[in-house]
Amino acid sequence: MTEEAKGTEPQADPVISVVGPLDGETIVLGTTRMRVLEDGSHTGHRLAIAESVLAPHTQGPPQHRHGRHDEGFYVLSGTVRFTVGEEDYDAAAGTLVMVPPGTPHTFANLTDQPAVMLSTFTPDLYVQYFRDLQESLADGRPLTPQANVDAMSRYATRPATDPA
Repeated sequence: MTEEAKGTEPQADPVISVVGPLDGETIVLGTTRMRVLEDGSHTGHRLAIAESVLAPHTQGPPQHRHGRHDEGFYVLSGTVRFTVGEEDYDAAAGTLVMVPPGTPHTFANLTDQPAVMLSTFTPDLYVQYFRDLQESLADGRPLTPQANVDAMSRYATRPATDPA
């Protein structure tokens, strides 16, 4: 699902999804460990949720813009530096950062302590991006800036350096 959110109709017989503290899909991208709590399969693809642990001194992705989804970050522990355009924001535990489509952004953990974030993607379009990156690493391909940009482009996302 790279272009359209699928299954936006309400489910006839909804089923509750419960993900325990040791459950969920784990995606490891270098020094970042992500646990997908909801990939959209239980929400009609309207919402995905992931927990990410950023190791100390972890740089995030290249600054980018999403064309088709909102992204939210709730910092559970540590401090995460969000860069939005030219502005830096240090988000401590308890801070929510919402990024609407078209807004250039990136994030990093510049501290000596791990940082944990809960991320939302509405719709769920972007979860497959993280799976693609993990697959590239598993295949032995390096996670170069260009490989990252190529993967982003499949999910309505482009570098912030591209014209809006």
